Amino acid sequence: MGFFEWLSEFGNRYIAEMGITVGGETIPYMVILLLGTGVFLTLRLGFIQIRRLGHGFKVTSGVYDDPDEPGDVSHFQALTTALSATVGIGNIAGVAIAIHWGGPGALFWMWVTAGLGMATKFTEVTLAQKYRDVEQTHGHKWEGTVSGGPMYYIE
Repeated sequence: MGFFEWLSEFGNRYIAEMGITVGGETIPYMVILLLGTGVFLTLRLGFIQIRRLGHGFKVTSGVYDDPDEPGDVSHFQALTTALSATVGIGNIAGVAIAIHWGGPGALFWMWVTAGLGMATKFTEVTLAQKYRDVEQTHGHKWEGTVSGGPMYYIE
């Protein structure tokens, strides 16, 4: 357990707490790494979050839904379930506090970060779909379980 404690302390000290000082404020290396990943994925995927925004709205609004397809959850229900698990009172209060203390600049940087984060989220969801585990219980009719997520694609 000593190695993991050392690794955790190292990451906390040198990645989360230390950073680059700009205008009297320190930007942690963690923020730079996250935004850098977003910029890399945005460029590498050809601005996927802008190119496929219309398709995302079509999927969410149910244009591609087929009532005869098996499954318990519609596209919209899956989206709202994922959002309910993601957006909590901490996020809502955090945005309000950021706007209060940071003003319009905070709102601008939240939008920039969200735009870059969309490419990162796209990559995460694509990997989760590609490496998911599908177990069918009947050959002729689709019944079974689907498991996926980071624990599957990291493996």
